[in-house]
Amino acid sequence: MKAKISAIMGFCLFIMGCNAQTSKNVQTIPAAVYAEKIKATPNAQILDVRSPEEFSGEHLEQAENVNWNDPNFVSNASKYDKSKPIFVYCKVGGRSKQAADKLSALGFTEVYNLEGGIMKWNAAGFSKPSDKIIGMCSQEYGDLIKSDKKILVDFYADWCEPCKKMTPYLLKMQTDLKGKMTLSRLNADENKTLVSEMKLDELPVLILYENGQQKWIHKGFISESDLKKQLQ
Repeated sequence: MKAKISAIMGFCLFIMGCNAQTSKNVQTIPAAVYAEKIKATPNAQILDVRSPEEFSGEHLEQAENVNWNDPNFVSNASKYDKSKPIFVYCKVGGRSKQAADKLSALGFTEVYNLEGGIMKWNAAGFSKPSDKIIGMCSQEYGDLIKSDKKILVDFYADWCEPCKKMTPYLLKMQTDLKGKMTLSRLNADENKTLVSEMKLDELPVLILYENGQQKWIHKGFISESDLKKQLQ
């Protein structure tokens, strides 16, 4: 029996060791450190692993688009120099973490993943200033939240997995609470100016207002029951 237990423990340690080896060259670092490392790296290899559509909307300077969800990701990524540092990022960090681990497994010796993705990058003030207003501006948002009734604003995105899970009950709530409370859903990708001005650094974000004043904010997934408790 002891021998059997030892064998199982040994196998588990072996698996853990393999997993650790796969991602040993990956570092997930905050925006400020990420920016400094890029600055200190001549001809830095920067991979934006989002979709081409997302990449065309905005991307880091000198970044190249290598879509994580493309079936040819491995062959496309393998064209880069494995002996030099490589930087990866996506929107909020999920896809880039998977891509970073894959790059490590492919033999890249130094992989840096942007913590929180381009949303945290922008919120930290590293995005290029733009005079172009994309979507709602802050004045329009101010008008939106002016009401004597409660207003719940939901910042979401179509690609965001937690957002997708919450969408069905939020749409139902939007109908059920009509006349009692206003639920406004704002697509973060279509309202980039507002997201940047509010320094929102992840999705989804729910903000509850009453008489124009913020009463509650939640970032990330929340269950229907927990949300209803906050709205009582």
